[in-house]
Amino acid sequence: MINANPALSIQAKNQIPRIAFIGQPNTGKSTFFNTVTKANAGVANWAGVTVDFMQAKLDHNGQTYAFVDLPGIYDLEGYTEDELVVQKFLENYPFDLIVCVINASQIDRQVLMALQIQKLGIPAVLVLNMADEVKRFGVKIKTNKLEKQLEMPVYTISAKYGSGCALAVQGIWNKLQTLDHSYQCKNIADFFHANKVTNEEIDNIVKAGIEMPSENIATITNRLDAVLLNRFAGLPIFFLSMLAVFMAIWFVGIPLQDPVGTMTDWLQIKILEPSLTFLPKGFSEFILNGPYAGFAALLGFLPLVAFFFVVMTALEDSGYLSRAAYLMDSLMRTAGLDGRGFVLQLFGFGCNVPAIMGTRTIRSKSQRLLSILIIPFALCSARLQVFVFFLGIILPSIAGAFALWLLYIISFIVAFVLALIFNLSGQFKSKDPFVIELPPYRTPTFKQVALNVWNEMTTFVRNLAVFMIIGTSITWYLTNFPRGSEGLSTYAGQIGQFFQPLMSPLGINPLLTVSLIIGIVAKEVQLAAVATMYGLGEGSEALKATLGGTINFQQGFSYCLFSLLYIPCLTTVAAIWGETKSSRFTLFSITISMLVAWLVAFGFYQSWNLLFT
Repeated sequence: MINANPALSIQAKNQIPRIAFIGQPNTGKSTFFNTVTKANAGVANWAGVTVDFMQAKLDHNGQTYAFVDLPGIYDLEGYTEDELVVQKFLENYPFDLIVCVINASQIDRQVLMALQIQKLGIPAVLVLNMADEVKRFGVKIKTNKLEKQLEMPVYTISAKYGSGCALAVQGIWNKLQTLDHSYQCKNIADFFHANKVTNEEIDNIVKAGIEMPSENIATITNRLDAVLLNRFAGLPIFFLSMLAVFMAIWFVGIPLQDPVGTMTDWLQIKILEPSLTFLPKGFSEFILNGPYAGFAALLGFLPLVAFFFVVMTALEDSGYLSRAAYLMDSLMRTAGLDGRGFVLQLFGFGCNVPAIMGTRTIRSKSQRLLSILIIPFALCSARLQVFVFFLGIILPSIAGAFALWLLYIISFIVAFVLALIFNLSGQFKSKDPFVIELPPYRTPTFKQVALNVWNEMTTFVRNLAVFMIIGTSITWYLTNFPRGSEGLSTYAGQIGQFFQPLMSPLGINPLLTVSLIIGIVAKEVQLAAVATMYGLGEGSEALKATLGGTINFQQGFSYCLFSLLYIPCLTTVAAIWGETKSSRFTLFSITISMLVAWLVAFGFYQSWNLLFT
């Protein structure tokens, strides 16, 4: 076999055959990857590549194959970090086949990648996903003509519902049987600089293989967008939608915690305490109020966080969050960002870490750094438990749900104002255009939502279990030593008193100050630390009653504001450093968050006292 492409090297097969999945974001690539690999993939690290990929090994007809899910990209010639990562992977690692997944209803805009693969001369299979939407939009695909034009097998599927997937999977296995070499790309960007895919080539593919409907065809998406993207109604509808989300969290998510709290209390009283009677009293107290308190705290807020992920996953899968980015683009541009930065802020509601990692898709370095700077102000799910608990004490009625929504609004306003200040200072200027696909509205399926929530929750528990147990154990030690001391004479009390000149103007007492310090390790530990220091069970009525008699509204809400805006958890700090590789920027981010948190909490607490007391 003669290799006529200078951008491709051919190697004899002397390793496990490797299949790489490539496609644009939001095409269902990873869903189809999970279908092919039977959802048994794990994270794999690749030397020389800056991010980890999902990889799975499967046996077929006595041969082992490695499947790799690469990041979603728009262009093999592109220069965002994700696009460069894909280029580097293809240049550094031999592979046998590429599975290119594109949105069948947007094939005219996404066929570029298939043409680029064809130009490289790489063996490939083209999978047109979302075939269920094609009929709805009146698109007719002539797969036989596409196969002839692109010189690769073409399959139409619906990864969401599973239709066509078995045939496409068999097509992948069939294609692999015909290959006897591995391939490796060389200098992809240089190759495409001299061999660009032209608009004429794209038009020829579209004309030959696709029959598009009239652009004026009436669809549900068009009708909904006429309202939801309306220049006057769009933004109010979005913020009301987020109010509905937090109302649902308040009235559905919170009651879900009660059965778990009852279970962990029963386990402690009926099983754990009797089984620890043979141990010295001090050691049994440590186990109950240290490691077990952390374990119980983790279990306690799992229902709340899981419900939050259900709601946010449904919103994302429906296609509405992409429209939120579009709606916010003009406003965000005044602050030096674009709609993509707003979407990442929304993703930060789940966890700041993946949101920060998601900034790799931002082409402009200045926009990327500015996004990394403001994402930690997002109300992440770890803080959610703290706010729900404290607002339930100071505002136990429906006002608590509005206050929870208000904290979300405040997090956005603070992030926006901070970005605006830095943009006006000229430090983060950017003129890059904002491009985003607006997918059609879809009904989220139970299977996809459940799978995503399961993945999020397993990661959540795996990453935080150790932090919770260590954090509560440290808190127990600080609140019980020196031996015989209690209250402010303990190590915790001494630490709180040391920082009291700084925190007293915010209405935050010494014990709550210590919980904030412990919360730097992980926000989930913060509430457990409060319970440990007050010597009462987390979420118990006794703890609520004690705090209710200790703090008033302005003190409790000031504590929530400071918790919302101060130093992110250590994992987030590590993510900031990992994405920027700058200790200076990381320290700057920490400093800014502490300063902003203090100023906002101080402003609220002092203003409230001045106006209402």
